[in-house]
Order: sequence, then C-alpha cells, then structure tokens
Amino acid sequence: MTFLIVLYYLLIVLNIQNIYLIGIVLILFVTISSIFISRLSTQPLQEHVENLQNLSKETLHELNLPISTIKTNTQMIKKNTKDEKLLKRVQRIENACEMLQQRYNELDYMIKTQTKQNIKEKFDVAKLVKSRIEFLSSVYPHVVFNLKLKTTMIYNDKIGLSKVIDNIIDNGVKYSTNSNKIDIKLDNYTLGIQDFGCGMDEVELLKIFDNYYQTNRSMHGFGIGLSMVKRFCDTNDIQLNFKSKPNFGTTVLLKFKGY
Repeated sequence: MTFLIVLYYLLIVLNIQNIYLIGIVLILFVTISSIFISRLSTQPLQEHVENLQNLSKETLHELNLPISTIKTNTQMIKKNTKDEKLLKRVQRIENACEMLQQRYNELDYMIKTQTKQNIKEKFDVAKLVKSRIEFLSSVYPHVVFNLKLKTTMIYNDKIGLSKVIDNIIDNGVKYSTNSNKIDIKLDNYTLGIQDFGCGMDEVELLKIFDNYYQTNRSMHGFGIGLSMVKRFCDTNDIQLNFKSKPNFGTTVLLKFKGY
C-alpha cells in the first residue's frame, strides 16, 4: 500500500515524467523499507540470543560456588580421616567434581569464543600436559603415561589446546587395545604423542580429518574429534602432523610457535 501511495505521489501529485528518476526513487524506497523490515524481524532473535548469553553467564557464575565448596570440604575430610573406604569415596567425589570443573571451563570457553573475547594467554605447555595427564590418569588408570617434557612457553589458546591434547590421547587409548602405554615428548616447541595401537595405513591417514570418519566402526564416538583438532590447529597457527604404521601405532606431532 505504501509503495502504491509513493508511486501515485510521484506520478500524479509531483507530475514527474522521468522514468529513470522514478525508478531510482522507488529502488531507494524499497531498499530502505527492506532494511527496516529486516531489523524488525531479527530484533526478537537478537534479544533471545542476548538473554541466553546472560543466562549462561549467570549459571556459570552460580556453578563456581558449589564446585569450590565441594573441593574445599573434600580436602578437609581427607586431612582429618585415615579410613581407607572413606578416602576412596572422597576420591570418587573429587573425580566427579573435576569433571564438573571441566564442564564449567568448557562453558566459560564457549561463551568467550562466541563473544569474540581474546582467549589467548602465555603459558607453559609442559605444565598444561602434566595437568591433563593428572586428570586422564584417573579416567584411564590402566594406562602408563611416559613423559619427557621440557619447559615450553607459548602464547595461544590454553583451554582449546587442552581439549586437543585430551582428544588425541583419548584416540590413542581407544585404538590401543593391545597396549597400555602412551609416550609423550615435548622438545623444541614440538609436542609428540605416541601410542602403540593398531596404527593406520596411507589411505586411512588421508581420511582421518573427515567428519564422522572412524578407522574402527565398533569404537564408541561420533568421529568428529580429529576434524576438530585440525580446525583448532589451523586457526591457532599450530602445525599438525601424523605418523602411523599398521600394527605399530601412531604419533601425533604439534609444532608451536615460540613466544
């Protein structure tokens, strides 16, 4: 209706005969109207997203207090008791609390990445690997982790790198049913994670970064881990290489830039 009114005003009231001028005016009118309508249509969605982000931040803040309370109280119980059964129960509580802490960190990380915050920091890769192994040792108590780590300072996404390390080690354990050993070496800004499992041939190596690809379909999971690893490395300027041989295992190499 507004379009017809504008057209009537140009032709009848103003008596404009120049078709090109009328066309330009109408195009400008349609463009401005489209922008206005698009803003009206997307505003509710934008408000909904902002509300979700605020809710996530508030929930994240509220989660921090019970996690800290659980940690403090379990530490006090461990100091004041020598009952082995009770200590084992407390250890299980601590392991569960650590998993909650991991979910907390991941949620915090997701919020920061979505809001385009700077999440890079200076840290020692050796200390990060040790902390991840300390956690993964409770998840995989049957696995022996052999560590040879040299202090390596980098400036990068610490939380994202910890997820990458977890993913690579998880794959190494998953495909090493006949071995309980993982070797991890950090030297010259290169982190090497070696398993002694089934390994892969050249054809499989070409497919490992494809979403949902799994070398062994009987394994649990969705096959998206290594594609996520590659995406992270490409984004954060980390060289990623794989060396593998069937029945001998796989070595994953992460080459960092010095700080």
